[in-house]
Amino acid sequence: MAAKKLCEAFSKTLIDEVQKWGCMKQTGVSLRYMMEFGSRPTPKNLLISAQFLHKELPIRIARRVVELENLPYGLSLKPAVLKVRDWYVDSFRDVRSFPEIKSSDDEKEFTQMIKAVKVRHNNVVPTMALGVKQLKKGLGLNNVGSDLHEIHQFLDRFYMSRIGIRMLIGQHVELHNPNPPPDCVGYIHTKMSPVNVAQSASEDARAICLREYGSAPNIKIYGDPSFTFPYVPTHLHLMVFELVKNSLRAVQERFVDSDKVPPPVRIIVADGIEDVTIKVSDEGGGIPRSGLPSIFTYLYTTAKEPLDEHPDLGTTESVTMAGYGYGLPISRLYARYFGGDLQVISMEGYVKRDIVSITINEEVMS
Repeated sequence: MAAKKLCEAFSKTLIDEVQKWGCMKQTGVSLRYMMEFGSRPTPKNLLISAQFLHKELPIRIARRVVELENLPYGLSLKPAVLKVRDWYVDSFRDVRSFPEIKSSDDEKEFTQMIKAVKVRHNNVVPTMALGVKQLKKGLGLNNVGSDLHEIHQFLDRFYMSRIGIRMLIGQHVELHNPNPPPDCVGYIHTKMSPVNVAQSASEDARAICLREYGSAPNIKIYGDPSFTFPYVPTHLHLMVFELVKNSLRAVQERFVDSDKVPPPVRIIVADGIEDVTIKVSDEGGGIPRSGLPSIFTYLYTTAKEPLDEHPDLGTTESVTMAGYGYGLPISRLYARYFGGDLQVISMEGYVKRDIVSITINEEVMS
């Protein structure tokens, strides 16, 4: 099928509306506000939330459509990127065509609709990865490097926006849960234990390593399980999972032919006055100095690329040990989303990752 520009695939009326909403300014929402507002999920508050999303989501979605249509190097015309663009256009149309929300019945119907929108976008990350891979192949590149800086900037904006959209939708949908877990306000856990989340994420990562290699290094976690703070557990789980998975793979592959017992991956949780820091360290051989500038670029990876071996992987929910090159850059976006960061310090022969520094004051969605 020939690639179709936006003007060829959709009506002029819809395109004009996308352009109009794409020029509007989006509204940031802090973690604190979501927590306080969501602590009272009355029908009135749910109605207010739905009315806000009815106006806010089209702005955020339209901005992404406009960007997806104007990417450099011909990326906009890659089949996988066109698929993602069409998902965003369909979602924009669904939200904009929904009538004004005036009652609780309207709100419930709207909630089901945006829930379906969220599901539609589940495979955006691997599908975009496939699109960038198609670009790499067309340009004859092995890795997307600094010469494609514009692509990296776009992907940072695009994925950060995706985190925000999914957070807003997920928070609203979860407020309808009649039996929320203790101390949870939608997606937010008001008393989240980073040690407990790190334990859960580590067990999941180790299970993947066991599946891939038949064995896995041990993981040691240091920290006070009773220390808690308000945060989104799924975000922290994703970050720790990705980084521990990287560490396990590095250690496992370094010691695969050795008679020595692989050294454990260590996780330290430290709470400061303003920040919570989670450090992951491993003895997986480190990252060469020449590779450090590339570790936060998309599709940089030292592993085999799963899209090489499984070209249909962009439409599945499979979890691989490594290969997309998205683990570090996307984890850093999740860290930065509420004011934190992710840093890597490496020594060849030993690698230490100061992975997450989460600022818990005045967090604002971008």
